[in-house]
Amino acid sequence: MTLESTSALTFAIQAFVTIFVIMDPPGAIPIFLVLVADKDARVRRRLAWQAAGVSFLVIATFALFGRFILNYLNVSMAALQAAGGLLLLLISLELLTGRGADPAKSEDANIALVPLGTPLLAGPGAIVATMVFAQRVHSPSHAIGLVVAVIAVHLAIAIALLSSTTILRIIREAGVTLVARIAGLLLAAIAVQMLVDAIKTFSATG
Repeated sequence: MTLESTSALTFAIQAFVTIFVIMDPPGAIPIFLVLVADKDARVRRRLAWQAAGVSFLVIATFALFGRFILNYLNVSMAALQAAGGLLLLLISLELLTGRGADPAKSEDANIALVPLGTPLLAGPGAIVATMVFAQRVHSPSHAIGLVVAVIAVHLAIAIALLSSTTILRIIREAGVTLVARIAGLLLAAIAVQMLVDAIKTFSATG
């Protein structure tokens, strides 16, 4: 099936499934729970919406201007991916050692911006996927389909993060500590995979 014969609905569904799987909202829940454990319910809800909003802003910006931005800065997607992997690796080490749960340190930091909004949700994989779909848009209906898909993904992200906060009332402080260690391990694995993929890309292009 050619792009011209692909309906806007099919194109939107393809974009939604691809971006949703890459961004993996359920996978962000453990990290979110740890980072908001010391916040009240109102702040947790606000941070959930902010994280989804920041992610949407980053994805939308790169969908529209990604190629221009990277070309202007002379930065490759592999370099962006490696930088995101290093950032996530540092955060995962804080979670594993317990330093990331220091309330005094987290009061002034907006976790909705980093690491949730980017690079965990709006990471290099999601950015590249969105840029690829944006390049495949050749009609207004397909453009609308892509916009709807991206919005739907971020609504799903917000809902997942909002619903996850009820878990905090069940697991309590001891459970949060356990989740922090698990989240740190998962985040470290994601970071290492991002670095490995970036190295493979560098090797292939070198």
